Amino acid sequence: MDISREKQNLRMQKWVAILSVVILVVKFIAYYSTHSVAILTDALESIVNVTAGFIGLYSLYVAAKPKDWDHPYGHGKAEFISAAIEGTLIASAGVIILYKAAQNLINPVQLHRLDTGIWLVAAAAGANYLIAFFCLRTGKKNNSLALVASGRHLQSDTLSTLGIIVGLVLLYFTGLAWIDSVVAFIFGAIIMVTGYKILRKSIAGIMDEADSSLLGRMVDLLNKNRGENWIDLHNLRVIKYGTVLHLDCHLTVPWYLNVHEAHREIDSLAELVRKEFGESPEFFVHCDGCLPFSCRICKKAGCGERKNKFEQEIRWTLENISTNKKHEL
Repeated sequence: MDISREKQNLRMQKWVAILSVVILVVKFIAYYSTHSVAILTDALESIVNVTAGFIGLYSLYVAAKPKDWDHPYGHGKAEFISAAIEGTLIASAGVIILYKAAQNLINPVQLHRLDTGIWLVAAAAGANYLIAFFCLRTGKKNNSLALVASGRHLQSDTLSTLGIIVGLVLLYFTGLAWIDSVVAFIFGAIIMVTGYKILRKSIAGIMDEADSSLLGRMVDLLNKNRGENWIDLHNLRVIKYGTVLHLDCHLTVPWYLNVHEAHREIDSLAELVRKEFGESPEFFVHCDGCLPFSCRICKKAGCGERKNKFEQEIRWTLENISTNKKHEL
């Protein structure tokens, strides 16, 4: 496990948690200054930000723990649980926002000091944008679902805040009170969709659903850098545990390679993947010896044990590389 990555993730999430508290206070000051339900929607989402920020912080603390007897694959799954809770909280905030918007549309509230509220909310949006940018950059670099979920959440919060500011500016200049509720309706719905997407991705991680994007990158990398002795590769599976990738596959090599030579081929495969995906991947590679039918797909030059002529190289794809069967023509 790459300890430096775990520490980077934890440090980043600490900033997310601290700044989310500051932004929450600013937004509630703006709400009590204006009594705008649109600003209240922003403040309610910030309550979720604070809760999710500290849940994410705890999950990254747990995920950073080293493997132990009870958790031989590490504690990385805690990130998926954190993201699931965060997604649920975001979706719940969206429901509350829609309710408050409908209530305010039926019984409008007198608004005050909109100009002050606009400036306060704009400052909060700027702070959210900066922390979201750094959060997403660190999360993607370190393959951390918890940080990416936090970054996406803060990003959606920034966009919704900008939309709310536009609505408040229109309200300020037109005096049409219903604009406040309409803006809240729109962004309440957006927040609900964001929560669903985060929840869906976290459940996929908990259930070890195949990540087609990651597998696609892996397959392209292997095709472009195929070793001469890599006659075939099949039964490829990748499971994510937080920042750690566990890669299983069967690698077919010439049957006459000794144990040390075959192991060097596995090391070459591991080195190739680590150059692309960082030092976190762990490998469980089963070595198969080639069989006579493998000659037809093997391009190895000068092989003294060839039984059949080379006919065609089989290009690995997402479909054929994941099957538990040696490839043949």
